[in-house]
Amino acid sequence: MRVAVVGAGLGGLAAACHLVGQRHDVVVLERGARPGGRAGLLAEAGYRLDTGPSVLTMADIVADTLAAAGTDPALLELVPLDPLYRATFAAGGDPEGAGVIHVRRDREAMREEITAVAGSGEARSFDRFCTWLTALYRLEVPHFIDRNFDVPADLASSPGALLALVRSGALRRLSSVVSEYFADPRLQRLFSFQALYAGLSPLEALAVYGVITYMDTVAGVYLPRGGMHALPQALADAARAGGAELRFEAPVARIRRRPGRGGAVTGVELASGEVVEVDCVVANPDLPLVYRLLLDGLAPPLVARRGEYSPSAAVWLVGARGPLPPGAAHHNIHFGEDWAPSFEALLREGVPMRDPSILVSVPSVTEPSLAPPGGHAYDFLEPVPNLDGRIDWAYQREWMRDRLEQRVRRLGYLEGATVEVESFTDPLDWLRQGMERGTPFSLSHRFFQTGPFRPANVDARVPGLVLVGSGTVPGVGVPMVLLSGRLAAERVAEWAAGRRPRPGRWRR
Repeated sequence: MRVAVVGAGLGGLAAACHLVGQRHDVVVLERGARPGGRAGLLAEAGYRLDTGPSVLTMADIVADTLAAAGTDPALLELVPLDPLYRATFAAGGDPEGAGVIHVRRDREAMREEITAVAGSGEARSFDRFCTWLTALYRLEVPHFIDRNFDVPADLASSPGALLALVRSGALRRLSSVVSEYFADPRLQRLFSFQALYAGLSPLEALAVYGVITYMDTVAGVYLPRGGMHALPQALADAARAGGAELRFEAPVARIRRRPGRGGAVTGVELASGEVVEVDCVVANPDLPLVYRLLLDGLAPPLVARRGEYSPSAAVWLVGARGPLPPGAAHHNIHFGEDWAPSFEALLREGVPMRDPSILVSVPSVTEPSLAPPGGHAYDFLEPVPNLDGRIDWAYQREWMRDRLEQRVRRLGYLEGATVEVESFTDPLDWLRQGMERGTPFSLSHRFFQTGPFRPANVDARVPGLVLVGSGTVPGVGVPMVLLSGRLAAERVAEWAAGRRPRPGRWRR
């Protein structure tokens, strides 16, 4: 089949890799000048600042995606990080007052770390916790994550797995399960904060989202050699080597369809007026944008219109010449003291977190080539409400940027340093990049916005259209988006075989 992939983001590129592996004729159409989509790159004054994801887990999924196109996964070197994170905990207004915990890659080293900061009992609990996380991951991925759903009843297609999931405690609150393993509140935060990646409060998320904790704590965290942008570049190279045609600076204006209700796709029309005729279209832009701009305003699925979207992020990228604060690692999580009220402010009140926990990534610690000699690349990220919140970003943008800068400086970053490159991104900027409600994290993963309840990657109203990316199944995060590419290719295979997926009407 002739397939057009609209958008060279991670999902689109992953789909292209799987599609060329299935011997389809693939053309990738990207509006920008390089691959990556939101996994972009700011290159200036000798700095290479990644504008998208900063944390990479699940190296095996990356390898599988490259291998699908016939590329040796070893051609993209993934550097394992140790520590995975350096976590600091505030106490009484002192950012370091309750100590520092390094999340170590080696299990024995992590046991020693926990013993030193929290005692041998907590270290033994860590072993039991990792066993639970591993069992949860092995149960969830094949049965509930790495598969296409058409109707909720599909959940019952593996009744044994569903029963085992319930028995594991996965439908209880994550915070409750974690607190049964660890009495130390620092460890409770350290092993549950990952729920925020799914747009959920760690205090309210179901334990099924412990699978995200598994992805970094057990499976490990990596950096592609050359920085995070090396990942989409490698995927693009693999797709091209497998036979795909990649066209950059080729924005798509609309998806063309046969006349009449339920008309199948026939091709795509570029902004230049050129028409590329194809049998199937895989669309990678944010899901609501596909319907709004590429399908002539066809209503998106109900959950995409009325669902709850994840919080957004204020991101300050900096290239600065000067020293790092003592002890700074590649990834640094600085937990605020005001834990529960901060999530209430973020997720319920729609206002800035009063005492935010922030992620500081300094990838030049691992990959010095990302900065000139004597310099470092920084990524400062604070969770903020999306555009459904109560912040007027047109007026409060500078205040929020200055507040973030003041906080990271209090933590010791940029002391004695000269800022040479900087870029600040707020929810209005994410919106201008095409991300619904101004969040790069799409729909949150509340139970009824996950699995068969999430917008499907096919729409019975548009035969031949397949969706890919964080807005559809399986969801948010680099590993999930790469899996969405495989699931999209599976849908194309169904279409090529004459099968017409028909997700339930409630998903429209």
